[in-house]
Amino acid sequence: MLYHHPIMKLYFIVYIFFIALTTSVYSQTTIHGTVTDAVTHEPLTSATISGATSPIIINAKGEFTVQAAGTMSLQFSMIGYIAQSISVNNIKAGQYLNIALTPSTASLQTVIVSASREGQARQDAPMAISKINSVQIQDTKATALYQLLNKVAGVYMVNLGNEQHTMAIRQPITYNALYLYMEDGIPIRPTGIFNHNSLYEINMSGVKDIEVIKGPASSLYGSNAIGGAINFITQGPPSGYAANVSLQGDNYHYQRVDADGGFTSGKFGLYVGGYAAHQKDSWQDYSDFDKYSANFKTTYDFDSKTKLTTTAAYNYLNTQTPGSLDAAHFYNQSYGSNNRFTYRRVEAFRAGTTLQHNWNDKSSTFVTLFYRTNSTAQLPSYYIVDVRDNAGVYQSSNGQVNDQRFNSYGLLAQHRTDFDFLNSRLIVGAYLDDSPSSYYAQYLNINKDVANNYYTGFTNTGTYIDDYRIKLFNTAAYTQYQINPVEPLRMVFGLRYDRVHYAFTNNLPPSNTKYKQQETNNFNVLAPKVGLTYDFGNNKGLYANYSVGFQPPETGDLYSSRQLSPLKQATFNNYEVGGWLSALNKKMFFELSLYDLEGRNEIISQLLPDNTTQNQNAGATRHRGVEYAVTYAPDNAVSFHFGGTNAKHTYVEYSEVVNNVNLSYNGKTMNNAPAWIATSEVTYKPAYFKGFRIATEWQHIDGYFTNPANTKTYSGYNIYNLRMGYNFTGKAIKGAGIWFNVLNLTNALYATTVTSNQYGDTYNAAPPRVFTLGISYSISKY
Repeated sequence: MLYHHPIMKLYFIVYIFFIALTTSVYSQTTIHGTVTDAVTHEPLTSATISGATSPIIINAKGEFTVQAAGTMSLQFSMIGYIAQSISVNNIKAGQYLNIALTPSTASLQTVIVSASREGQARQDAPMAISKINSVQIQDTKATALYQLLNKVAGVYMVNLGNEQHTMAIRQPITYNALYLYMEDGIPIRPTGIFNHNSLYEINMSGVKDIEVIKGPASSLYGSNAIGGAINFITQGPPSGYAANVSLQGDNYHYQRVDADGGFTSGKFGLYVGGYAAHQKDSWQDYSDFDKYSANFKTTYDFDSKTKLTTTAAYNYLNTQTPGSLDAAHFYNQSYGSNNRFTYRRVEAFRAGTTLQHNWNDKSSTFVTLFYRTNSTAQLPSYYIVDVRDNAGVYQSSNGQVNDQRFNSYGLLAQHRTDFDFLNSRLIVGAYLDDSPSSYYAQYLNINKDVANNYYTGFTNTGTYIDDYRIKLFNTAAYTQYQINPVEPLRMVFGLRYDRVHYAFTNNLPPSNTKYKQQETNNFNVLAPKVGLTYDFGNNKGLYANYSVGFQPPETGDLYSSRQLSPLKQATFNNYEVGGWLSALNKKMFFELSLYDLEGRNEIISQLLPDNTTQNQNAGATRHRGVEYAVTYAPDNAVSFHFGGTNAKHTYVEYSEVVNNVNLSYNGKTMNNAPAWIATSEVTYKPAYFKGFRIATEWQHIDGYFTNPANTKTYSGYNIYNLRMGYNFTGKAIKGAGIWFNVLNLTNALYATTVTSNQYGDTYNAAPPRVFTLGISYSISKY
């Protein structure tokens, strides 16, 4: 027969071998799995999967199904995360994959939401913006937010103890309303009721990312976003279920317990998390405090295009307030308080619900309704005043107890449409905030042991210093238009109009007060922005922008009986250029920003001889500086970060009247304005000891003038921190973790801020060396 012919036999054998080979090579394997964040366990719906032979769709739960040949390898990636690769041959039949991507701490490419309230690549935003991601938050194990925010180049969050703080971003150290603090894009306080301490109203345990905008962002967010805006992105429900609990304490009796958990089942997801902190008998006298925080978030997916998210946050702080120290007590390390009765109690609740709908791939809309209620009651140490005669001889002491409350009812709506024309994007939005508020202050007679400089007690006279109500109504409309005329170039044009309305009613009868009974103030502001980015490719690019920031006077500054000088609205013009690049085969990343922030009628706090403050407008100020950050990660085990800012803050037109003499400070350096702020961190996570980490940190605050006359100075400081931890990976105790942090490793004596008046200097002392030990346990399943 024909098949018996030798040539035909050979042909038949080759044919059978070829069929078997191609069948093996091209046989398809169906693979199911989930892509999640390795830290928060949230689904990563924007991840991409390459290497499959069929189109891939990742649903709202992070789930996917792919077809792949046995010889192929699947690559899982997402901007801002470390990519993973897995061979199909290593996947067992019926195995369900959980691909947990870890956020990268050494990359210029990350996704941000604060530049437009829409997710976008960092390099597409023409502004200086930094992100602290979930890995950095998890590894730091911060006991207060300043330990995280001070990692950002150009940011100095001033630790005032017990989660109290103030801030310096493109500004001197200031207590004024030059910063906007947000949670998921919603301001945590309304315009006109700023509090420099207000980040104690954040549940740091429920935060997954922190985004920091440096410079004005009023074209999108409105008032107070001048020096910067900080947006805390809260954690959402995990894919499957997850839970975590941790305990920690330090050598000065700080104790804290954190717990969080959540699940997703079908269309519904839930996350709940919070912490309770307690401190008693710490290194500083009279500084006990308690803090309770909780966040709640639910999600419901009506379908693949429509999602409902509901959130709630509660924060309570009750703290003793020892006040600052004079030079003698500070340098002698005598941390005793001069009283036993000052305090601050804060209770804040926020809730919101967001309905988001994607009309198609190029169009989406969201509407958020929100509610806030807040009470801040205090007997502040900084309002205790010694009355002296003309010769400087002590006569008496007084103070006050006060309480500010507000309720907010608000709406934020935004619509986005993408156009084929010049690859453009149009965003339009509206904002409404109705926040009626009240404030009262009562006069206290304070008893003092003059010989020992100690305040022994007080008597509430029942006399009101202030008692008023304010109807605060802020309406705004904004738009942002982005075009991409040629591939490397993106241009952004933004404009926001705000109307801020205050209606003041004095509850004190005319016979009891010499101040106004009623007053209405309206502030109408247009805040434009123009920006561009140019991407040269290979992680190299530049940006430039011009933006305007504005700050209406705070309600307390306008209507408090203590405020004697009338105030105007402050306006700031910002001119900025910057860029970014990578080198050494994308192992080194560098960012640079240069800015010129010109202030007009900037509101300045003048320190009075009795150590109280009085706000007034400066005719003009100038803030110029450079911000820079470099990250080097030669391999997956080692990373180095260095960042800082060099800046000059100047009074262009400013004078004060002291003892009936007008003193001009034109050309002087603004007080409390360090010329150099720097931070660095080296982290080591050895591959041979999986789960272990160790990091060293350095922070430098340069010396600065402590008065506007530039006659007194503080030398600044350098501090070092050590952080180490281990996450157990063995099956027996997988999910357990332990960490040990040492803050102020060299036990340096330093103050976080120093101010001067005619009687001397006051110091906010920083903690001596602090040892913190913590343990944790977590579970998760997908």
